[in-house]
Amino acid sequence: MKYRSIIAALGLAAAAFAAPASAQDVTGAGATFPFPVYAKWAEAYRAQGGARVNYQSIGSGGGIRQIRARTVAFGATDAPLKGEELAKDGLVQFPTVLGGVVPVINIPGVETRQLRLTGELVADIYRGEVKAWNDKRIAELNPGVTLPAANITPVYRSDGSGTTSIFTSYLAEVSPSWKEKLGSGTTVNWPIGQGGKGNEGVAATVKQVANSIGYVEYAYAKQNNIPYALLRNLDGQFVAPDDKTFAAAAANADWSAAPGFGISLTNQAGAEAWPITGATFILIHKEPKDVKAAAEAVRFFEWAYQNGDKMAEDLDYVPLPDAVVEQIRKQALSQIKVK
Repeated sequence: MKYRSIIAALGLAAAAFAAPASAQDVTGAGATFPFPVYAKWAEAYRAQGGARVNYQSIGSGGGIRQIRARTVAFGATDAPLKGEELAKDGLVQFPTVLGGVVPVINIPGVETRQLRLTGELVADIYRGEVKAWNDKRIAELNPGVTLPAANITPVYRSDGSGTTSIFTSYLAEVSPSWKEKLGSGTTVNWPIGQGGKGNEGVAATVKQVANSIGYVEYAYAKQNNIPYALLRNLDGQFVAPDDKTFAAAAANADWSAAPGFGISLTNQAGAEAWPITGATFILIHKEPKDVKAAAEAVRFFEWAYQNGDKMAEDLDYVPLPDAVVEQIRKQALSQIKVK
């Protein structure tokens, strides 16, 4: 990351990418998790003479459907496709940034970082087994915090969502009951609660509904000023979500362990690791029909890897390590036939 930052600071990268004057507009669609950073990158890319990148924040499920239908130049998902799916659809998959999913709350009188929760408790709240905020199990973790005798309203994603995939994968890891009865995926059969579309919809619903709990990408919690809870990680430490705890969860990641870099970063060991950390991914056809649009999409992500670290960090995402970016160039971007 230091190497890329130095290049950007010297202003060499902007000259190097030299987008043609008639650069083709690019359309992408998918995950809401990375929308804030993709929008920021697109704005800066355009300002430096690149193409107009129009990213539609419609959820990971929608992004996968649209790239399979070839209606967009790139799709985006927080739930990485498996190797057999990538091969079947002729897709290349690669990560862009890391972030965290956080439990956001609206409990009158309870401020951000004041409430402590465990993964097992969150699972039981969403299963309807823990019904009120003053439940004994929650109260025992939070001495000195005034918890109301009010029913909890869980808020979940109503659309197919990579954020849901990360969240439910974590719950399935920490709760055998959750794994057995609900499992994990971009959608699950939520037994109780209220749905919201996109990270935006969940954030808005939690803000509106007293005594609710939801799950959103960290940037949405910060931008909407929604209180969030601390979580107990695998090492037994209660940690707060931020760029350092997201990076700690990915510190020992082996990106070559799954096709398309599709590894899981949930419930990782480490005293500082945030337990619901995840990467977000891009999907592009190896043999695109619209070669010009695909070439511009590749150029955009190359530019983002070279210039986008500071913008990502400002929005509380974690840039990928230089070694991973180099792997992506050699193993993913080089497979896309745009010449």
